[in-house]
Parts: sequence; C-alpha cells; structure tokens
Amino acid sequence: MSASILDITDMASRNVKVAWDLLPSAVSGYFLQESKKNQIDIKSSHAIHYDWKYSQFGNQEFQNLYDKAKKGQWDANDLPWNTSVDPHNFELEIFPEKLQPMYGTDMYRLMDKNMKGQMLHSTTAWLLSQFLHGEQGALYAAAMTVEATPWMGAKYYGSTQVMDEARHVEVFAKYLNDKLGKLYHINDNLFVVIHALTSAGDWDLKFLGMQIMIEGLALGAFGLMYKFTKEPLLKQLLKQVISDESRHVHYGVEALRDYYTKECSESVRRDREDWAYEVSIMLRNRFMFKELREEYFAHKISEENWIKMVLESDIMSEFRKSLFSRLIPNLKAIGLLSDRIKPKYEALGILKFENGLAADKLSLNELLAA
Repeated sequence: MSASILDITDMASRNVKVAWDLLPSAVSGYFLQESKKNQIDIKSSHAIHYDWKYSQFGNQEFQNLYDKAKKGQWDANDLPWNTSVDPHNFELEIFPEKLQPMYGTDMYRLMDKNMKGQMLHSTTAWLLSQFLHGEQGALYAAAMTVEATPWMGAKYYGSTQVMDEARHVEVFAKYLNDKLGKLYHINDNLFVVIHALTSAGDWDLKFLGMQIMIEGLALGAFGLMYKFTKEPLLKQLLKQVISDESRHVHYGVEALRDYYTKECSESVRRDREDWAYEVSIMLRNRFMFKELREEYFAHKISEENWIKMVLESDIMSEFRKSLFSRLIPNLKAIGLLSDRIKPKYEALGILKFENGLAADKLSLNELLAA
C-alpha cells in the first residue's frame, strides 16, 4: 500500500468523517492507479437545483462578476501561435532553470548541457500538463456548480466559467501538443482531489474543492510562471488565463463566505475546514515531480531519496509554498482558517500568507505584479 494511502487512512486520527469521505477517491487514485488510465468515468451524486420562480438571485456580486465575465471573453485563436518556441533554450527560458527539482544537486551539476535542456523541457511540460488536467477538472466542476448552486445569479455567472475553462483546456492542450510536443499523465494527488470534488454530493464541496482549492493554487502557480517566464507566447497566454481565474476564485469566495460563516452548522464548518486542510496536503504533495524521477532517474535514486531531495531544496521549498499565496487568504475570507486549524497550516510553512488579500480584493494588475 502506498504512502499516500497510509496518509489518508491516518486522517482518521484527525477527522473520521473527512477520512471516510476522501477514502474512495484515495483508493481510486493511489491504490487502483486509475489516474494512469487514458479515460475514466467518475460518478457524481449531487442534486440539481431548479428554481421555477427565479426568485433566489443571491449575492449581488454574482451579477457584477457575470457582467465582467461577458466583457472579458477572449478568443484563443487571437494568441500569437506562430511564435517559435524552443523548450531547451536557456536564454529564453519557459521556466527558470533554478526552479527545477534537481537544481543545485550533484546529480544536476554532472549533467551535460543536452541533458539539462531535456530536464528543462520535461519540467515545463510536466507543470503545464498538470495545469491542463486541472483545467479539465475545472471545466466539469463549473458545469456541476451551475446545476447544484441554489442561486440563480450564481448559475448565470457559472455558465461563463464553463466557457472560460473550455478555453483554458484549449490553449494549454495546444501549447503542450504544438509547442512542447510532450504531455504527462495527471498526478495522483491532483487526481484524488478532482475525484473527491467531482463525486461529492454537497454543492459547497464542489465550490470549495475547485473554486477555492484548485483554482486558488492555480492562480498562485500561474502568477509565478507569468513572473518568471521569458517565452512571449506563454506569457501572453498566462495573462489571459489569470484574468479569468481571478473571477473564478472571487466567485468561490462570494458563494461560500456567508454559507460557512452564517448559514451552515458549526460541525459542517469544522468538517469543511478539515477537508480543506487535507486537500492542501495533497496539493502540496502534487509538486514532488515524481514522474520525472520515474522517467529519467529511477535507476539512480530511490523514490524516498528523491522526495527528500525535493523537500530539502530551498528553492523548490519556496516555490511550493509560494503557490499557496492565493489560497490561504481565500480560506480565511470564507471562514475556514480558525485558530483551531492555523497551527496545522503553520506546520506546512504556509500560514505566513494568511494576511494577504483575498481574490475579491485583488485587481488583475496586482495579480500579475505579485
């Protein structure tokens, strides 16, 4: 049984209900390795909410987001796809060399320039592949939230996110296939999170899992890559995607803030707080780059030593932590960062972001400049 399965079963010592809820997804991803299949069906049990009187519009901010989304639509075909991209080019890096998982180690220093170029190519392809898989999950989750949300205003806005996510899948798939020529399977940890929120029956878990957790982390990741990349096509692509993602996370904050702080029971709120923490661990563990070890170094370094190397790398540690810079403030904004749970995030090294601005307070320029 994998360490990840043991991590999930160990959750029983923290919150039995959350462990039970996540266990089927963990078995599917970690034990049955269904994440390695090319196609998979996941059964969802959410209710579809109709309002024949169209009376529950919900938060007025839903209308504001809807209006902003209509004006913010863009066409993927307008991006400069004729740009020549060389994924091995250290002078025009797609992703910084120093942020590669092996950078600074003896193994990396002994590589020749050709091998270092392959690693740069593969690291970039792996990261963008996980972005792509996350966007496909967001496409389906957005469609589900349109069905499941109790507010008509949220349904209006949610319909625009479905279009946004389809466009994101389109551009990342095109970049990976046409410019990098390399695509990796979905990471086990990301698969388990997507499986859990897709199969969940409660509408708020779909919002929490996708709008706050996956989209919040993606917003941090996209911002970091936008800041560091020197490749002009990817930089423009990311700017357009970030403009959409900022609305998506804002939407999640607006949909969940009142529900968790005023409407749901304290026991439900605590369960969601614990669920978000466990998902944070999985999303952190997603960035161990184990697939690169399997592809290039399985005969040279054990998985245990590879993980130790990645965890002990100062640069990679800061990279992983920085991805949470957009997630933690949003958890605080929706009431899922109580004094009870804070020490656990402190132990992960990411509580330092709690006083950052939540998605509803950040402009596009602030997101790009971060």
